[in-house]
Amino acid sequence: MPRGRKLTPLGLTDDQREQLEAWSRSTSMPHGLVLRARIILASAEGLTNTAVARQLGISLPTVGKWRKRFLDVGVQGLHDDARPGAPRTYDDEKVAAVIHRALHERAKGSRTWSVRQMADEEGISKSTVQRWFSLFGVKPHLSKTFKLSNDPFFIEKVRDITGLYLNPPDHAVAICVDERTQIQALDRTQPILPSGFGCAEGYTHDYIRHGTTTLFAALDVASGNVTARCRKRHRHQEWLSFLRLIDRETPEELDLHLVCDNYATHKHAKVRAWIAKNPRIHLHFPPTYASWLNQVERWLALLSQRAIKRQTLHSVTDLKRKIMAFCEHYNESPKPFVWVATADSIFEKLNQLCKHINGTAD
Repeated sequence: MPRGRKLTPLGLTDDQREQLEAWSRSTSMPHGLVLRARIILASAEGLTNTAVARQLGISLPTVGKWRKRFLDVGVQGLHDDARPGAPRTYDDEKVAAVIHRALHERAKGSRTWSVRQMADEEGISKSTVQRWFSLFGVKPHLSKTFKLSNDPFFIEKVRDITGLYLNPPDHAVAICVDERTQIQALDRTQPILPSGFGCAEGYTHDYIRHGTTTLFAALDVASGNVTARCRKRHRHQEWLSFLRLIDRETPEELDLHLVCDNYATHKHAKVRAWIAKNPRIHLHFPPTYASWLNQVERWLALLSQRAIKRQTLHSVTDLKRKIMAFCEHYNESPKPFVWVATADSIFEKLNQLCKHINGTAD
């Protein structure tokens, strides 16, 4: 006959049993939590504390402790209690003062704060400053550029182009067009050192400049396909020739909506006259200083990163060949850029930026 007081049945609900079984099988959760889940599951089967302790190879007091904790608190009681630990060395006021100083004051003799400078000024360790900077996302050593548009029709143009991306018109093709001028054919003065284990690729800082070319590129917003041509110059004649190429390659039954920047050659009198004779072509100009609205800029950045930078180019012909090879490879499996920003979301971000500039941000 079993001796001792009668144990209170646990009576697991279906949700509790499912959660505990998942914990008991886990290989990523803390071992202590897995063990406690197994204790409760075994106890719920009607086993005595002694039998559970013998089955799991643990002490009898351990079984009793977690069984009682589960009865009192439930599944959440199986987690460890917060431990007090050592008292804090610095209070919240000290942390706030350091962060405020990093954001609103300049270091002596320097434009920005470094971790060591702040540690020396405040009389604390650099690892503590580093931890606080990391915790609050403070990065005084980094900077980024921006430019606010001064276009008087900024709102109308943003709504026009974002509407074209998010809700394109029927029976039409939206194409982003631009040119990248002065692409240099740079030949390094010494051979490039290949990368290796623990060794980055190396190339000389100086170069021989063999010449330049201008790339005209057109990105189909819907398909991601790119049409590209290299030309010696970037006058209105070359621009008009490229527009005619796009016109020929687009089915006649579709309207053409072209997004292009405010470069002078794009608004030349002869270009305007040709556009007037082709009513199916509609031009959309982003606001000034807002080239980021033109999706082909993202593709041109990919081209620069993957096909032009860190190259050894022996001639302009070699440069053109590499550019066109990249375009052909890209068009084998083109992927359109997914545009998700609405006009209102753009205006909200700019509103927050203006508040930061004016010092009125929350």
